[in-house]
This record gives sequence, structure tokens and C-alpha cells, in this order.
Amino acid sequence: MRTGQVADQAGVNIQTLRYYERRGLLPAPARRASGYRVYGPDAVRVVRFVKRAQQLGFTLDEVESLLHLAEGGPDSCDGARDLATDKISDLDRRIVQLTAMRQSLQRLVVTCERPRTQRECPLLQSIDQPGNPDYPALVR
Repeated sequence: MRTGQVADQAGVNIQTLRYYERRGLLPAPARRASGYRVYGPDAVRVVRFVKRAQQLGFTLDEVESLLHLAEGGPDSCDGARDLATDKISDLDRRIVQLTAMRQSLQRLVVTCERPRTQRECPLLQSIDQPGNPDYPALVR
């Protein structure tokens, strides 16, 4: 299967395939005498696996680990579970941070309701002054 065919079937662009090759996520394909890449029958499955794992929030380094675990059979389930558990913890931390950021922005937007003559933009002041309690802890 040629590069364009794999890309089309997997729902990615050609540069993504080449990047996955460079990262070692997708085995380097054989080449025809003409220089065209010829991918094996598993290429589309691997690329779809990578994309689905990314949609679940896994980084490409983590996806690489998952790919190795997928080759290991049932004994790899514990490793996959550990990666997923770590990802859940990471997502929980990010949700807390994003919620705090959202609440800070909501408070700042509400203060923008004052008459123009009685205010300077509290949103811009808050961003300019990192010590402000409304400035999200995530970016301090």
C-alpha cells in the first residue's frame, strides 16, 4: 500500500505518516525500485491506534509504550492499566486547574460590568499582575 492510500484510510495526512516513521511509531516501509514507500497491511491499524490513543490524551511517548504493550498480549494489561491510571490522575489535575482558571475569568468578566468612568480593565490588570489572587495558579 502506498503512502497516500495509508494516509487516506487512516484519516491522516502524509506528513503525519512520515513523522510517525521518524518517531519509530510506524515501522519504516520497504521501498520500491522507484523509491516509493510500500507499507505493510498493518500500517493503517497502527496509525489508527496512535490517533485513538492521542484522542484519549496520551502523548506520543506514551503511545509508543502502549504500542509495545499491545504487542505483548494479555500480560501487558497491567502496564496499560498503569498508564491509563496515570493519565486519569493527570486529567483530574488539569480539570482542577482549568476550573480554577475559568472561575477566575468569570470573576474578572463580572467586574467589567462597572461603568467605564469608574474602572480600568480588571482583566488586563490581573494578567499584568501575577500576584493577583484572580490570576490562575496554573500560569504563576
